[in-house]
Amino acid sequence: MSKVVTFGEIMLRLAPEGYYRIVQAEKYVATYGGGEANVSVSLANYGLDSKFVSKLPKNEIGQAGVNSLRKFGVDTSDIVRGGNRVGIYYLEKGASQRPSKVIYDRAGSSIAEAVKEDFDWDKIFEGADWFHFTGITPALGDNIAEICMEAVKKAKEKGITVSCDLNYRNKLWSKEKAGQVMGELCKYVDVCIANEEDAGDVFGIKAANTDVTSGQVNHEGYKDVAKQLADRFGFSKVAITLRSSISANDNKWAAMLYDEGNYYFSKNYLMHIVDRVGGGDSFGAGLIYSCLQNMEPQQIIEFAVAASCLKHSIEGDFNMVTVDEVMKLAGGDASGRVQR
Repeated sequence: MSKVVTFGEIMLRLAPEGYYRIVQAEKYVATYGGGEANVSVSLANYGLDSKFVSKLPKNEIGQAGVNSLRKFGVDTSDIVRGGNRVGIYYLEKGASQRPSKVIYDRAGSSIAEAVKEDFDWDKIFEGADWFHFTGITPALGDNIAEICMEAVKKAKEKGITVSCDLNYRNKLWSKEKAGQVMGELCKYVDVCIANEEDAGDVFGIKAANTDVTSGQVNHEGYKDVAKQLADRFGFSKVAITLRSSISANDNKWAAMLYDEGNYYFSKNYLMHIVDRVGGGDSFGAGLIYSCLQNMEPQQIIEFAVAASCLKHSIEGDFNMVTVDEVMKLAGGDASGRVQR
């Protein structure tokens, strides 16, 4: 069984019920989620040995975060306990032409105040085949960027495949800072994951004739983006998700994989969205799983996109689907008919 290690922050997610706005809310639904944690849950659901590494306070709220992972079979044995708080994010789900909104309350979280001595990467990486992190994690502070650098260097030393989702968040750091830090970390990355905007925001590499706000995505332009990323950093694979937003509720969803000089495009799905948070993470998990299963490049990108398409139909950050369900959709059954 393949073993995957992810490193990042898991947060308490507070969201008004349904489509209520935050200013209307009198109660919130509390769940947990976060980029790398979401990936770990998906991989555990697919049957892999999945470990999530972070730091959480030694109190009931921190324990609830640990429990949210354990119930899906994620290995939480290397989550460090300490610090004062769990990061929080508030989610207001969009509808029609009103976009979703996220408000962060994560300053001073346990992971944001972690130090290098908290993590023994030799121990953490025992038996590991793959290490995954996102651009959100080093954005938490210079100390966490240093920990990420220590992790990727140790992973490469041990021959572990490293993947990174660029995941630029302008509420966490500037484009200039992101480019500087991620530029150094990406020297140790094998598989790069990005969306239509990340490569431009972080590295200034933009697709021609594309305007994501109007839903115009030029697939040919992303061939050049992927090649430029691979040429600059030596990535073995570059996967780019291609989202065309019709409204907050309805998107078109596809992706491209650049692999050893060849380009592979997935089917394009028309999705009616229940919850889009974690959509990119479910894509990354699907990509990691299919790579570890030694699927062919076209199968890899079809599996990853189908997994993410299904996530958009599920409430919460976590993608609670099985390999069989993903394979069925990737194989062409998008009818949504009742299974009896």
